[in-house]
Amino acid sequence: MKTEKQNSLFCYQGNNYLVPFLLISSLFFLWGFAHSILEVLNPHFQESFNISKTMASFVQVAVYGGYFLMALPAGYIIRRYGYRAGVITGLLLYGIGALLFIPGSRINSFPFFVFSLFVIGCGLTCLETSANPYTTVLGEPSKAESRINLSQSLNGFGWIVGPLVGGMLLFSGGDIALPYTIVGVMVLLVAFVFSKVKLPEIKEEVELQPEGSHGKLWNTAFILGVVALFLYVAAQTGVNSFFINYMVENSGTTHTQASQWLGFGGMGLFVFGRLTGGWVMNFFRARRLLLIYAVLAALATAVIVLGKGMITLAAFFMVYLCESIMFPTIFSLALRDSGGNTKMASSILIMTIVGGAVAPLMMGYIADNTGSMPIAFVVPLVCYIYIAGYALMKK
Repeated sequence: MKTEKQNSLFCYQGNNYLVPFLLISSLFFLWGFAHSILEVLNPHFQESFNISKTMASFVQVAVYGGYFLMALPAGYIIRRYGYRAGVITGLLLYGIGALLFIPGSRINSFPFFVFSLFVIGCGLTCLETSANPYTTVLGEPSKAESRINLSQSLNGFGWIVGPLVGGMLLFSGGDIALPYTIVGVMVLLVAFVFSKVKLPEIKEEVELQPEGSHGKLWNTAFILGVVALFLYVAAQTGVNSFFINYMVENSGTTHTQASQWLGFGGMGLFVFGRLTGGWVMNFFRARRLLLIYAVLAALATAVIVLGKGMITLAAFFMVYLCESIMFPTIFSLALRDSGGNTKMASSILIMTIVGGAVAPLMMGYIADNTGSMPIAFVVPLVCYIYIAGYALMKK
């Protein structure tokens, strides 16, 4: 009993889930890389195809739109065939989409690249719909937020590597197909590994049925969590998408320098925040930490909107630090309000990632029509204010 209590992070009812937790957590790096390299692709396509910020935002629209369209089918796959099937499906789609960059670099067509990114987005949807809720059930329920924050730390390392690799290759005239070819092959190899291993299927206390349990899922607390997650992804994607544009236009830095600041500084603090956030949650309530971080993020974003010069770089770094715990914490808190309908709730929550398609379009449109990149950051500012209110209302 003592040993199980000490290791309750990965143990529950006599079962030890450490190995499946480690396997699933390894996937978080893969989609972190896929998301973060988009922030380099956006300005790269602006220059390569001579398109506006609004048009370049379709890079994000393609990936995050895939989340909206694929979330429910992904949820069906998981409910019908299990978490492992969802993971393998996601990896296959991710790998195929990445390898489409090989013919894409020959065709050199922006719409074709957008299509390839949409396929990747569909794959990432399956991965996140499977992996995020799976980590929350692999151990003591009261430690769910700590587990998902720990897994999301690996996701943060992917966010660091993406801008560094992308900036080094794309802004120096490298072939856009190279990083995606490497990732595509690696992802397909990981899919092969998962096809050969068995993962324990965790039965939920309440399964969603056609009648009777729908009302248990769609309660006020869950709906507020859905909105909070939508706005968080919108804010995060908006900040990431235009960080390089902002720094180049408002501080006189080069694209390569800005991508390095994004990778080492912003994403480095993002990872640090996830690692320390998961540890701090062992001592403090998750919603209290979320409230503090959301307020700090809102204040820092206000500096970005109103400020100019290098002080805004410090504000960006504060935003990245504070963003670190938001997605996994909101996700886990919302799952707690789902009445035990983990798999269906996960599909719905993953659909909210479509927020990442909305904010870049809004911000690009504002920047193009006002001529001011800082004003566009009012969009994530509003999002952080809502998230602070959500955390304040949580019991």
